Amino acid sequence: MVVTVALGTAPAARAQARVSIELWHALANPLGKVLEDIVAGFNASQSTYRVTPVFKGSYTDTLAAVIAAFRAGRAPLIAQVYDVGTATMMAAKEAVYPVYQLMRDAKVPFDPSLYLPAVRGYYSLPDGRMMSMPFNSSTAVVWYNKDAFRRAGLDPERPPRTWPELRVAAQRIRSAGAARCALSSSWFSWIQLEQFSAIHNVPFATREDGFGGLDAELRINGPLYVRHLETLVEMQREGTFTYGGRDATPDGLFPSGECAILEASSALRARVVREAKFAWGVTFLPYYPDVPGAPYNSIIGGASFWVMRRPDATPEQYRGVAEFFRYISRPEVDARWAMETGYLPVTFPGVERMRALGYYRDNPDAWVAYQQLTRTRPTPNSRGIRLGNLPQIRIIIYEEVEKAFQGKQTAKQALDSAVRRGNAVLREFQRENR
Repeated sequence: MVVTVALGTAPAARAQARVSIELWHALANPLGKVLEDIVAGFNASQSTYRVTPVFKGSYTDTLAAVIAAFRAGRAPLIAQVYDVGTATMMAAKEAVYPVYQLMRDAKVPFDPSLYLPAVRGYYSLPDGRMMSMPFNSSTAVVWYNKDAFRRAGLDPERPPRTWPELRVAAQRIRSAGAARCALSSSWFSWIQLEQFSAIHNVPFATREDGFGGLDAELRINGPLYVRHLETLVEMQREGTFTYGGRDATPDGLFPSGECAILEASSALRARVVREAKFAWGVTFLPYYPDVPGAPYNSIIGGASFWVMRRPDATPEQYRGVAEFFRYISRPEVDARWAMETGYLPVTFPGVERMRALGYYRDNPDAWVAYQQLTRTRPTPNSRGIRLGNLPQIRIIIYEEVEKAFQGKQTAKQALDSAVRRGNAVLREFQRENR
């Protein structure tokens, strides 16, 4: 009797069933809620596919979960992987379904030239074929407290543009008692070394910062890097720079009003808008004016969507993934994501949509990130960093830099040690991915 009922209702169930696609992501609320709303918009836009977003924790946790699931044959079809996991994903050739190939196989229109060069280049092979789908891209900027600037006798409409100017401003803020902390930085390796290398057009590593091969070696102990870390150590000693901790730990120092100036992700915008009780502004990352050609473009952070292979996945499921990617690439969706989160639009049509809506006119601070990212054509030193096990290398950098801030070693010793230890990590990754 039970079998008869099941067989009788099966055709109707099949007629109503949608092709299921799971998306694992690392965006906690409120960003996760915006992503869920966009996914819901896709699901409502058609009746064939249903994408289900699943929050898997931090970027590190999500990547680890994706790798474990792939090995067990149960990977999600879409996985959000942060920028520093790109080399790992590209090396895992059997695990991923390249986006350029997916879109071609699914016969879904796809034009890589619509994506911003700094975004497109980071997630592409040397010949321009895109391996993953850009989604949440950010860059680093300077957030500053205009009220604290006024208290220090600084012009809030003329923020510092160079490191010498920034140091003077920090000294003025400290001497005036305009804020408990003058200057700090989130994501120290990403901003003070990786972004720093791009805007000064100096190599972070050989082999075009890893884009040219797995045999890359770190170059972060060069004279300009040593000079910069020495400057920050001196500023901490004089009380004008505060090392606030690793990764995003210092983010809260700015919207709380504790630090007058914070170098952090442009994606901090949603939090600043929500929490800051003072007038604030955004300006470009500082540079050393005696470095020829500086400043160059900054580089992206954030994450992209990777398509995972799994034994039981069907062509129709992958067609659904391609359709979802086409949906999130629409100008109105790209623009919505950027306007609601503070991330950058990743396509030129998305940028134009935001301009047409007057968003950049009404929010000129958001335009700074776009200008900085696109102000020069990316060079081999300003395309981004693509090194194997970069998260592990960042931890090494933190450990060595922290010793320098604690007075346990010089800036040169810290960076020499980071290079030595980091290169050992690179050689291990090279051996594992020959």
